[in-house]
Amino acid sequence: MSLTSILLIAAGVIVIWAIAAYNRFVSLKNRAQEAWSDIDIQLKRRYDLIPNLVSTVKGYAAHESTVFEKVTEARANALTADAGSDKQAIAQAENMLTSAMKSIFAVAEAYPDLKANTNFLELQRELSDTENKIQAARRFYNTNVMELNTKIDSFPANIIAGMCKFKEMELFQLEDAAAKNPVAVSF
Repeated sequence: MSLTSILLIAAGVIVIWAIAAYNRFVSLKNRAQEAWSDIDIQLKRRYDLIPNLVSTVKGYAAHESTVFEKVTEARANALTADAGSDKQAIAQAENMLTSAMKSIFAVAEAYPDLKANTNFLELQRELSDTENKIQAARRFYNTNVMELNTKIDSFPANIIAGMCKFKEMELFQLEDAAAKNPVAVSF
């Protein structure tokens, strides 16, 4: 085997590796974006449930208007943040919404008739299910982002990442320790 053949084979192996590495980055990036879309869908589902929940509770506790205003404001802030692409702003708005949701369930605790209301119980069940799905979607997203970020930082794949301008993505992190727990919706 001549030196030229060896060099051609080596160059071929490098090209094949570079193509495979590039395709792996594309796959990881797309999976992370898909995972973010899953979070977005579940957050929108939660946003849609909140007005129904507020209306149901309002009928029983009309004098608790500050709680309802806080929930409505937190929902509006979360919707506004969700329209952007800044994941930290979204996480911060979600922290506020989670805190506000806890206050509405605290109000509901004081009204036994409300806790027995079929509409409220169904909303409670749906919200609990949505909270679990949001938590699972966040874990899935963070796993995919961690895998992408690790690949971007690892040698020799970091060479391809740098040449093709693949950027690390932000993890979806909740800063408030209390917000890391799902909203308690059981009575």
